[in-house]
Amino acid sequence: MPDPGAVGPSPTSGQTDGAPQRLRGGVLGMADIAAATMANVGPAMSFFFGFAFLATTAGVASPLTIAAAGVAVALLGNTLAEFSRAHPSAGSFITFVGKTFGPVSAVTTALLAGLGYIIAMGSVIAISGGFVQITLNHYTGVDLPWIIWTLLLTGLAVMLMLRGIVVSTKWAGYFFVVEMLVLVVVSIATLVEHRGHLSAAPFLPSHLTHGLQGLAAGFPLAVYLFIGWENSAALAEETENPRRNVGRAVFSSVAIMTVSYILFSYATVTGFGYDVERLGASPIPFIDVARHTLGALAFVAYVGGLTSTLGVLIAGINSQARLVFNAGREGLLPSFFGYVHPTRRTPTNAIVTFAVTALLIIAGWGLGHLLGGKGSMDPVVFFTESSSLGSLLILLVYLASNIALPLYYRRYRPQEFRVVRHLVLPAIGTLAILVPLYYLAKPGQPAPYSWFPYAALAALLGSVGYATLLVRRDPGLAERVGSVVADVE
Repeated sequence: MPDPGAVGPSPTSGQTDGAPQRLRGGVLGMADIAAATMANVGPAMSFFFGFAFLATTAGVASPLTIAAAGVAVALLGNTLAEFSRAHPSAGSFITFVGKTFGPVSAVTTALLAGLGYIIAMGSVIAISGGFVQITLNHYTGVDLPWIIWTLLLTGLAVMLMLRGIVVSTKWAGYFFVVEMLVLVVVSIATLVEHRGHLSAAPFLPSHLTHGLQGLAAGFPLAVYLFIGWENSAALAEETENPRRNVGRAVFSSVAIMTVSYILFSYATVTGFGYDVERLGASPIPFIDVARHTLGALAFVAYVGGLTSTLGVLIAGINSQARLVFNAGREGLLPSFFGYVHPTRRTPTNAIVTFAVTALLIIAGWGLGHLLGGKGSMDPVVFFTESSSLGSLLILLVYLASNIALPLYYRRYRPQEFRVVRHLVLPAIGTLAILVPLYYLAKPGQPAPYSWFPYAALAALLGSVGYATLLVRRDPGLAERVGSVVADVE
């Protein structure tokens, strides 16, 4: 078998003088991509708008659900790290699945991943403006439409990304540091204030609502808190020694986020006196806890939320647009997406198209609300709806990658195959993914969640059909999948 870690035939798409267009290599270190990964996770934004629903579903022991989700994401991290060690690529999951199952699967994964991430990022783009509206209205009474702030922040984020990966990644890292500082300070202050009433109940399985059923029902919500953990793989081409550093960034990020979320959730549950009903009725529980604990200084919690949305905007679009770029460069998607700016070495077309498409999805969703007689769209509600649909498509990509890992190593690197790392762990990870997939797709959910499984199925079938036609028209596509590998020191 040919070594899949070597650079193969050059793609015919996105080329200059016969060579594939390259991003700027080796300019990011392990700390850079780890910070970008955690900024993409956006702990403040994710926790602010996701924890109330999680606590209502899982109960007082919701921190236990988060711990279980952290373990599941670490299992997925093993798959990503092992693939990146063997074949580091800006294509990330698209390359990994395509190298294992062939060009039809590569194109299908490119379409599903691209659509899933754009829909999920739409939720972030909307909530960025929504949170500015909430903050300004609370402190000044000014109530400008959230879409104005959304357009402004998205435009600023895109301009920053177009300047180059180093600049934009560092800004995402700065925003992440601010949000983490705020989250930790508020959490510790809350626990100190309630030190006489601390309890181990949030860590006891007996306090899960409906026991294991509550854990399973809350599990997909907890997993969504970690979405973005895979950010570093798409930055492989711009990372020094990606075979080593991508895996380190993945595991360190997942570990830090797991411990942090457990702290934040424990502090929030404690701040509400272990009253899950009251917590679930709060629009943003952590903000209410900050107000009670810090009084006027609760403003810092709003600052943490604002910096979080900005960090996710930059880090998320940066990494996810690179999946689209690499697919264009290798001919899986139109070559338009494979363009690199000649000076800054940024995937300009992919970044702009990614952001514009997400905005169009927001506009279409909002129009649907108006035509359906529901009035104007609430960005907080849209955040939950859009992120759920996006997550459903992304989980299908995770699933395919986990199934691919043992087959890839047995076929291409049999001498490196290890039963635990390349078979047992991805098998457990596959089972872990099936749980949130089931709860996102199970029948009997209210609209619009009830039609999300059908939308995902339509996207899957349409992607397979398009991929089949494309491969028939372009037989050379099989050789180009994963042909551009990150330079390795």
